[in-house]
Amino acid sequence: MKEGISLKKNINITVIGLGYVGLPTAISFYENGHKVFGVDISKKTIEKIKNGVNPLIDSEIDLEIPQSSDNWLVTDDYKEVIPLSDIIIITVPTPVDYQKKPDLSYIKTACEMVIKSMDKDKEIILILESTVYPGVTRDLVGGIFKKNDVFDKVTLAYCPERVSPGDSGKSTNSVARVLGCDDSSIGNELAELYSQITSKGCKYVGKLEVAEAAKLIENVQRDIDIAFINELAILMPKIGLDVMDVLDAAGTKWNFHSHKPGIGVGGHCIPVDPYYYIDIVKNKNMPSSISKRAREINEIMPFHAVNEMLRILEKSETRKILILGYSYKGNVGDTRETPVKIMIDELQKSNVSILLWDPLVPNSEMHENVKIIKDPYEENKIDLIVVCTDHKEILELDYKRLINNSNSKIIYDGRRCLDKMTIEKIGWQYTGIGTTNII
Repeated sequence: MKEGISLKKNINITVIGLGYVGLPTAISFYENGHKVFGVDISKKTIEKIKNGVNPLIDSEIDLEIPQSSDNWLVTDDYKEVIPLSDIIIITVPTPVDYQKKPDLSYIKTACEMVIKSMDKDKEIILILESTVYPGVTRDLVGGIFKKNDVFDKVTLAYCPERVSPGDSGKSTNSVARVLGCDDSSIGNELAELYSQITSKGCKYVGKLEVAEAAKLIENVQRDIDIAFINELAILMPKIGLDVMDVLDAAGTKWNFHSHKPGIGVGGHCIPVDPYYYIDIVKNKNMPSSISKRAREINEIMPFHAVNEMLRILEKSETRKILILGYSYKGNVGDTRETPVKIMIDELQKSNVSILLWDPLVPNSEMHENVKIIKDPYEENKIDLIVVCTDHKEILELDYKRLINNSNSKIIYDGRRCLDKMTIEKIGWQYTGIGTTNII
């Protein structure tokens, strides 16, 4: 262990990036008795946190924001807290650019700001939590510190985030963690530290690249699994079968792992992380056909859904659609990479009139070129209702009342989340992804 670094004493922890991962992480360490600083470049986010307001828009993410004290401080100024920090945790975004190439600029900027602000005589531990491909922590982050002649003052670690917003039991304090660090003594102590904030514990897994690869393949595997189900949703109706009947039957076997088909995959991980994997295998001259094809399948689903909707609307003169849900996932208001945006863009090419309702998404986060409504019951003469997100509020709508507003009484279930028999009993014509009855 480097001289000057000890996790046995009181430590100051700084979390950079106070979003869906960073803010809950910072609060968890604070609640476990540590002195915590939070840094975010958004003055609006910092102001909300200082005023005790949760800046995360999801009602399901219930955070008790600490009041400013000797043990809790948030700021947009790196220089205010970095010199005081023993451990720095980076939780900034790692998206892809317009060419689907990894965009590591947020990590670079965060590291450069740390170096500009740090006490050059003090040793620190820097932990990256953002999703990356193997080698980024060592080569990119380490390289930045080497370039600035302060590498001997930093110990690098990687502990990937694994939260799933909106899913019970998958928050910061209830998911198993893994941690990689070349210094096994520090690695084991950091794993103990992270175990304080999650009931599932944290495992030290050895070198940095093991933890990086583990995080990457978790989401690539999920993308592949979902792609297979979506492919089945396209295939099964062609042979006269409803995909959900097939999946329910297959699900009676103990080792069958099922997903529901849908209009596409969104969020900050699954639509993005596979491109990090595709990029690294390409660089190693081993093109990955399975991950690339999975991405292609999941990305065509919004277009597949639009084609089915347009077939339904062929006899309609007004072509008026009410879309229920805009976020990428049920019970969260997160619109990052939502496939609903792509679906709306494609529908508008065919002069479809679109109404949009999502009770969890602020108007400022909604699609710009549609009519955003406050009450789905107040709209009349709807030619097609499309369910795009399985929010609790959408599942619990009074569909018997809603049918009175519909011209065609047709509902398209883009998430296969409604009970078909119940909906049809009310008087709806039910159809959706993977069904055989595209009206």
